[in-house]
Amino acid sequence: MVKEAKARIQKGKIVSFVPTGEYYFTKGIKAYHRRDFVKAKKYLSRAIQLEPGEPMITCQLAIVSTELGEFEHSNRLLHQILEELDPEMAECHYFLANNYAHMGFFKDAYHHSKLYLQLDPDGDFSDDTEELLEVLTLEAEEFEDELYEQDDLIIKQEQARELLESGYFPKAIELLKDVVKEYPEYWSAYNNLALAYFYLGKVEKAEAILEDVLDRNPGNLHALCNKLVFAHYQGQSEKVAELLQVLKKIQPLLSEHQFKLGATFALVGEYEQAYLWLKKLYKHGFDGDGPFYYWLAYSAFYTGFENFAKSIWKKVLELTPDKEGSEPWNLEKTAVNGFEDLTESIFQKLESDYVEERLFALFLTTVSSKKEEIIGSKRLFQNHKFTNLEKEYLSLIRLGKPSKTGDAQEVAELFYENHQPIGTVESGLYLLWFSVYAEASKAGVDLKNKHAWAAAVEYLWHKLRSEKVSQQEMAERYGLSAATIGKYVKLANNYLQ
Repeated sequence: MVKEAKARIQKGKIVSFVPTGEYYFTKGIKAYHRRDFVKAKKYLSRAIQLEPGEPMITCQLAIVSTELGEFEHSNRLLHQILEELDPEMAECHYFLANNYAHMGFFKDAYHHSKLYLQLDPDGDFSDDTEELLEVLTLEAEEFEDELYEQDDLIIKQEQARELLESGYFPKAIELLKDVVKEYPEYWSAYNNLALAYFYLGKVEKAEAILEDVLDRNPGNLHALCNKLVFAHYQGQSEKVAELLQVLKKIQPLLSEHQFKLGATFALVGEYEQAYLWLKKLYKHGFDGDGPFYYWLAYSAFYTGFENFAKSIWKKVLELTPDKEGSEPWNLEKTAVNGFEDLTESIFQKLESDYVEERLFALFLTTVSSKKEEIIGSKRLFQNHKFTNLEKEYLSLIRLGKPSKTGDAQEVAELFYENHQPIGTVESGLYLLWFSVYAEASKAGVDLKNKHAWAAAVEYLWHKLRSEKVSQQEMAERYGLSAATIGKYVKLANNYLQ
């Protein structure tokens, strides 16, 4: 079982307490040594009431809570010590590692074991920590097949996340549907599937997935965070306020959940809450990726820590070079930055397995500040996925050679007048159009009435996102009659089946 911090106690490193606090602390220690953990908890809880900021009492209560099997309560106390009372109390990492191992969270157990040995390599618990790491390794070998499945799951989840961040929504959906079919209770995949549908414009389907997750796994943090993101993007201020109230009360223990909460707060502009969680993770050595440092930099900047934000931004560029130009302090550039100015994202879309994404990437090239760099690249001409449709489009871009793809370009340009820069939400509109275009082109349909096609597709996009818009409203925007837009809505809808 877990050892208590005997060495520190015996070496007299405990800060002196007022007599009543010391009295109850001593009684708690005696009860602990008699293995009367219920009484030990009672006395130590009383000692904390009298000495609320004393880390040694809090640590001893955490140890007793572990003995009683109250692992979550113990973890809360240990995190409190590291985050508020004594960040240098390294043995807390050892106790956390034991708790997480008991709870089955082996990744967190491994993380805290390594942290303890890093912070106090010759400490009182170094031998025990080495033994714990050996046990974790042996268990990993014993359950090799199970861990292989978990690794496979993690790889697929990471692939899906990269697809989402790059705007590859159809491909992300395809991958995530396979994951949830194979792992029906892997909630993270459901949440990412909901995001993919949302960004593709299928809001009702996305929200239905989140509701299903919350029905089957009540209180799922990722689902609650995604509900907030959806409400934010749809301008549902009352729902945003309601969900913020709920999320601000949540105190997650797992680093993954803390990151999700912090990033979500940053995304919706709640920078103080975001900075609270993300800086806490940073201080405790969280091994973050590009998005982690991106949101940490943004939340730091908007809460007044500009120098820290600038130092973190160096890490952002190291991990994700295409973020150059989107610094939070460079507001002018940030305001116009979208997929159209992210060269690597455009190339990834050009190499997609989906024709609508390849066509979308070609349009992005036409409005990109990096247009000449892209069309002059060897990578573009070595692309073996282009069909005749994309080759015609490329000739139009490079040489101005007339072709039917000019219809696709002109409709997309109509969208660009009102929907730019092109972020993840706006991408759904363009992808919807290029999906319709690819199918209509196969069928040899006349696409000359550009305003009618644009109005119809934009109307369908708003409807898919559950946004209130009438055909009459879209007809007026594009200078059409109600009868014309009605006709083209039906036509466009036929090519989305």
